[in-house]
Amino acid sequence: MKNLFAVLLMTLPIMAFAQPDQKLTREIFKELIEINTTNSTGDNTKACEAMAARFRAAGFPDKDIFIGGPHPKKGNLVVRLHGTGKRKPLLCLAHIDVVEALRDDWTTDPFKFEEIDGFYYARGSSDDKAMAAIFVANLIRMKKEGFVPDRDIIVALTSDEEGGDYNGVDWLLKNHHDLINAEYALNEGGRGAEMDGKKISNNVQLSEKVFQSFKLEVRNRGGHSSVPRKDNAIYRLAKALDNLAKFDFPINLNDGTRAFFERTSKIETGQLASDMSGILAANPDPEVVARLSVFPNYNAMLRTTCVATMISGGHAENALPQTATATVNCRILPGEDPEKIKETLINVFGDNTITVTPIRPAHPSPPSPLNPDMIGPIEKITQSMWPGVPVIPTMSTGATDGSYLRNSGIPTYGVSGIFGDITDVRAHGKDERIGIKSFYEGQEFLYRLAKELSSKVNVKRGY
Repeated sequence: MKNLFAVLLMTLPIMAFAQPDQKLTREIFKELIEINTTNSTGDNTKACEAMAARFRAAGFPDKDIFIGGPHPKKGNLVVRLHGTGKRKPLLCLAHIDVVEALRDDWTTDPFKFEEIDGFYYARGSSDDKAMAAIFVANLIRMKKEGFVPDRDIIVALTSDEEGGDYNGVDWLLKNHHDLINAEYALNEGGRGAEMDGKKISNNVQLSEKVFQSFKLEVRNRGGHSSVPRKDNAIYRLAKALDNLAKFDFPINLNDGTRAFFERTSKIETGQLASDMSGILAANPDPEVVARLSVFPNYNAMLRTTCVATMISGGHAENALPQTATATVNCRILPGEDPEKIKETLINVFGDNTITVTPIRPAHPSPPSPLNPDMIGPIEKITQSMWPGVPVIPTMSTGATDGSYLRNSGIPTYGVSGIFGDITDVRAHGKDERIGIKSFYEGQEFLYRLAKELSSKVNVKRGY
């Protein structure tokens, strides 16, 4: 009896926002997890076909199910639940490819769905197969309920967000734009933040930094190591990188990051809360800027950042180096020109003989607006599920597929209602996991949000 009581206690929080067919959701999640979708050996098309089979079993006709891509193993799935057409569609996007994972690096098998101590463990469990499974299960739930939205609801599961040469969102936009054209999109990029078991905020990604790497190269004639010269290629490169280490780009807040610091200041205390308010001034106190810049996550929200990530040089231990190279990775604020960032770097390096070359073209994207029609329902549902938890707009310092959608004119909002400990982020790392309770709460949040955005005129709140 004691053991049964313990099991019931553990189950109750998970059932707080229980869905009618939670067993199906778990089965979908498990099936997606156990299909390897890494770039090296995986098969995204197989995962798409498995999910398409579930949609067909739920009564979706073949005409509303699309699988396609530029490579046999890089398929993308698009499924549509038809509405009345009063408004443009809502797109629910999730990538199903995952980063590489080695069994020897993990405590568990990364490609086996494991349930341990209140968590689901597996590669992709948090990034991003949780949202993929949720979107599939929720669309099936709506179909079974006979829900007729006032706009079409589209679910797209795509390839190569984590890497590879066949990005699914880019391919769909270029080749089948009408399949995913929408008024708004829901995507990853914003999650719920927890600390010490307490929910702190439900974050909404409005924008993301621009990924741009540069190759630095120093060349000279080299020579014998027994007669060194001052123009050593490694020394010159090291000096340039040291200059970079001491340099900070100027702060530059946008609407989203201003809202982030303004709202976060209300849930912080002491000096940090004061500094978050102070940073919003027209000319912030340099000491405020300095104190916030000590925190890597806040520093990355304040400004463009560039950091050395790879270095190599020389060809023999008894020869002066003829070549020294480094890679500098920049995360550029939305609205800033990558070419101007390159010019700034050249000035910072202080050596005009160092060549600085972009490794790949940058893909800047505009921030999504703080639209009350979107933010209002997110706030409403957040308060109904987790009273007192604020909605915080954020800018991702990393990158998502939202940039492709924003560039195509589709405002994209990264939000999931899936909460996780901000001190224990495991996406892309060892023993990736997602809390079971958080997973099902996120499912209910996204179900309610999709229906709220697709069934009536929204109540505008907050913005």
